[in-house]
Amino acid sequence: MNELKVPNAQKLLKVQQLCDIETPYSNHAKSDGLFVEAMKENIQWHIENNEFYSKLISSKNFNINEFNSIDDLKKIPFIIANFFKFHEVKSIDDSDVSLHLTSSGTTGQKSQIFFDDWTIGSAQRMVDWIYQSNGWITEDKTNYLLFTYEPEEGSKLGTAYTDNFLCKYAPINAVHYGLRYLGKKEGHKFDVFGCIAALQRYEKEGLPVRVFGFPSFFYFTLTKMKEFGMEPLKLNPESLVFLGGGWKGHQDKAISKDEFYSLCEEMLGIPNARLRDGFGSVEHCIPYIECSKHRFHIPTWSRVLVRDVLTLESLEDGEIGYLNFISPYITSVPANNVLMGDLARKYSKCECDLDTPWFEVLGRAGISKNKSCAVAASELLDKV
Repeated sequence: MNELKVPNAQKLLKVQQLCDIETPYSNHAKSDGLFVEAMKENIQWHIENNEFYSKLISSKNFNINEFNSIDDLKKIPFIIANFFKFHEVKSIDDSDVSLHLTSSGTTGQKSQIFFDDWTIGSAQRMVDWIYQSNGWITEDKTNYLLFTYEPEEGSKLGTAYTDNFLCKYAPINAVHYGLRYLGKKEGHKFDVFGCIAALQRYEKEGLPVRVFGFPSFFYFTLTKMKEFGMEPLKLNPESLVFLGGGWKGHQDKAISKDEFYSLCEEMLGIPNARLRDGFGSVEHCIPYIECSKHRFHIPTWSRVLVRDVLTLESLEDGEIGYLNFISPYITSVPANNVLMGDLARKYSKCECDLDTPWFEVLGRAGISKNKSCAVAASELLDKV
């Protein structure tokens, strides 16, 4: 795992050191100093390699020499996530781009994010360490139900890439996709009956089952099972549900996490502790994954601010505002400080055994549909 190297070992030494930390949830105070030094290196990297970012820093009169403590993170100029839906900005040569992912489906605006080997490798290594810390890496053959887009040739969808990537942590016995690809003319279609049949088949086989993808399609599958009067299934207790993408665009059908997880336990027999949600985006690939108390913890490699929706000033714990993700891991595009359109509040303490702050997502700001992967996917749900 530690063979991964930053693009320039001299200029990004602290970035390398921070992202080499293998413990995802050690107390932030232990790494605050290193985090600040890594951010300074990353800011300088993008100033030197990205004309847009250099002008942004200059226009905001940000002086990197005045950035000396973790409390100064709020001074760093941020970029709104939607910016990447309309602009392609790279801090590397085209020849160094190893992966290109987009944020949305067949409709809507798409963020265009380019990755070099370090950036995508670093993000994936973080997921490795989080899965390892949770004991989710196994050699047991596993059946998968993926509530995401079935791969098509040339697809660059970030959500499909991620869900397929997650299959590496347990050997694949079989995979069933919830959003089947029916060809270029028809595109993707939600196959609820196929999903139910797959779950019934997996119960008979007795192997652990892993369910990944959009929660809305998973919820719709479970409610259909109840509507049909089906007997609850008893999947292998080592099964795992790991959702992501949120309910955006179909928020009116969303239910509380407690209700959702109770329904999963009831209909599939999967223990509550093995039902988890994840939060992230193609613009900021740091994995935020629920703890056993179902809270999104902030890992060692990032920091999170919440900003006032009017003044954009940094808020105190417990106050509601825009999510602001900060991390020096990314060298390919200047997305080291991204202001999201999601409303959230942050807390310092959790009842679980993880030693980092966490945040609660309360919804998406704005009155118009910002077509993310989840919104495009929800349009498929409307057609069922």
